[in-house]
Amino acid sequence: MLEKICYICNSKQINLMKMKKIFTTMMAVLATLSGHAQTEGWPSQYGGVMLQAFYWDSYDASRWTKLEAQADELAGSFDLIWIPQSGNCGGQSMGYDDLYWFPDGKSSYNSSFGTEAQLRSMIKTFKAKGLKTIADVVINHRRNVSNWVDFPKETYNGVTYQLQSTDICANDDGGKAKTEAAKLGLSVSTNNDTGEGWDGMRDLDHKSTNVQNNVKAYLKMLLEDLGYAGFRYDMVKGYSGSYTKQYNEYANPEFSVGECWDGTSTISSWINATGKTSAAFDFQFKYVVRNAANNNNWTRANQQNDNVNWPLISNNFNSGSYKRYAITFVENHDTEVRPDGSSSGPLEKDTLAANAYMLAMPGTPCVFFKHWIAYKKEISAMIAVRKACGIHNESAYEVTQNSKLKMMTLVTGKNGKLLAVVGTNAASHTADGYTTVLKGYHFSYLMDNNMNTAWADLASGKYDGKQEVTLTAVTGTAGAQLVYTLDGSNPTASSTKAKSGDKITIGTGETTLKVGLLIGGVVSGVITRQYSISSFEPYTFTVYVNTDKVGWTTCNFWSWGGDGTHAPAKGGWPGDAVSTTTTINGRKWFTHDYKINSTTDEVNFVFSTGSGAPQTVNAEGITKDTYVEVLAEKSGSNHLVSLSNEPPVITQPGDVNGDNVVNLKDVMLITQHLLGKHPAGFDTAAADLNGDGKIDVSDVVKLIALVTRQAQ
Repeated sequence: MLEKICYICNSKQINLMKMKKIFTTMMAVLATLSGHAQTEGWPSQYGGVMLQAFYWDSYDASRWTKLEAQADELAGSFDLIWIPQSGNCGGQSMGYDDLYWFPDGKSSYNSSFGTEAQLRSMIKTFKAKGLKTIADVVINHRRNVSNWVDFPKETYNGVTYQLQSTDICANDDGGKAKTEAAKLGLSVSTNNDTGEGWDGMRDLDHKSTNVQNNVKAYLKMLLEDLGYAGFRYDMVKGYSGSYTKQYNEYANPEFSVGECWDGTSTISSWINATGKTSAAFDFQFKYVVRNAANNNNWTRANQQNDNVNWPLISNNFNSGSYKRYAITFVENHDTEVRPDGSSSGPLEKDTLAANAYMLAMPGTPCVFFKHWIAYKKEISAMIAVRKACGIHNESAYEVTQNSKLKMMTLVTGKNGKLLAVVGTNAASHTADGYTTVLKGYHFSYLMDNNMNTAWADLASGKYDGKQEVTLTAVTGTAGAQLVYTLDGSNPTASSTKAKSGDKITIGTGETTLKVGLLIGGVVSGVITRQYSISSFEPYTFTVYVNTDKVGWTTCNFWSWGGDGTHAPAKGGWPGDAVSTTTTINGRKWFTHDYKINSTTDEVNFVFSTGSGAPQTVNAEGITKDTYVEVLAEKSGSNHLVSLSNEPPVITQPGDVNGDNVVNLKDVMLITQHLLGKHPAGFDTAAADLNGDGKIDVSDVVKLIALVTRQAQ
């Protein structure tokens, strides 16, 4: 009997152990599936829109404080904000020569765009407004501290992180890194690069456990400490996509996109290598749109680029199965025309049509900052239509007409269909069953009448000066009217009436417009717009530049920033050679006028002489008459400047060298000037002692007399 009881107990114990093992295995499988679901790279049927909130050298326009101040406006149109790499790079930098990865509470996250505190504040504000921030992640390569192979030692949350010389690829820089390491008695990794090499910095060996541990900790910090929602991986062709898979599965970002600058086959292969834990930028979409816009031939938007590459979102590439993982764009910081005149396949014209096409198509569109700045009203209206129709990254589309001067694409969203028309003849297009809700230069949007909604073509937002809004009834019902209110109350059958196509004017101040369809005495399809209208009027200001203290006889004005309309007329560096001058208080000033077009507009400058060297540091955020003195003192190789809104007053006649003392040094300097040597630091106004507007022997005589009297 006892043996039987023991047998039964042992059998039950064995069964319990088996059940426990099965349960443990099931939980592990579920955990794996759960982890996989969290690292799907990009959400399915995602309807959001991303903004690339920088361009090359946008050090002023993309400052954290400036971006944070625009949070309300950005949240009205965008869902994701991609910002520059935010770590300290050891000097002014766009972030692609990253030096520090971890915040130390001091300076390691004080970048060219602001301080760590300002970065955290901006991300926090964005999050509160429903905006998610995308980090620019540069892990293909890294900058060194003082030689070819040393990296900073960083302590974060009590753990020390540091890459070693052995974390550098064996074939980095064609073997130069290995040679330089040997000179220091060190070695590099024995592993060659798993991707393409880049000679600008040290290529990291992602096979290294130390590299992997540093990267994983870095990515976790970006998400869990700084508050980023996802990553934009830079130069992913530099290392195997399998490592992006490893990093994403560890960090679990909500969004991940890689810069795989190549043909569609290579891009899709990289996406596959990541286990589809990441999306990728659709470079071939950018190029087919460029081909169409630049050549005024919209058949090329529905053709392969270079007769080889369909866009990722194209129905002709893997039956459109990669649309979900495609981040579309028409320009970025690498392809644009940069301040130095360089570019890589830029969009040269038809910016509005290009953006209209992108914002109507599947994939997740990424709007370029310069385009947003220049065309906020139009782009925000396009995004409003996209979202109203419910277009998402996997939406179906059909090209219904494709000719040189007109391309029509029918896109199906969750809420209805959108007919997007681009090309020279786009604005006048009509179609049965569709109503035009938005049109502009070489584009128009027509909504499916089955949506049965009211529409207002001006999207919610902040605007300068009174605005005109076109109200439209999107319906197939004949005789439908519109009713609207301007005080935020819901429109009723007795509210102010309008016909489809009527225009109303929104005055200055805060206005909440609500518009509805009135059919058979019933109001439906109500839409809401919230406007903040300022009383701003455009104006012109003048910049005055004096170069006496550096002895420049010519002056170039390089200008940029603001709404994008302030580029030099000449185009490339060093900008406009300004010849217009005026004399104020005996001093010659080079002058040029600029126009401020909105409350957020401004102009930035760099001044130079000759062919562009020497030059000054940046003079940024100028919005009114400004007097700029180029100083002899320098920051690095660039001259410092003194800015004032009033012409500087000469306080000490005879102080030619500006050292606040009148002595023989000033006599020597004025003598050199008369001999035609143009000495640096020469102050023309201080040298004009007799006030006749010119420097000659009589001024020398007066100066000698002044020095003699002071010596007595």
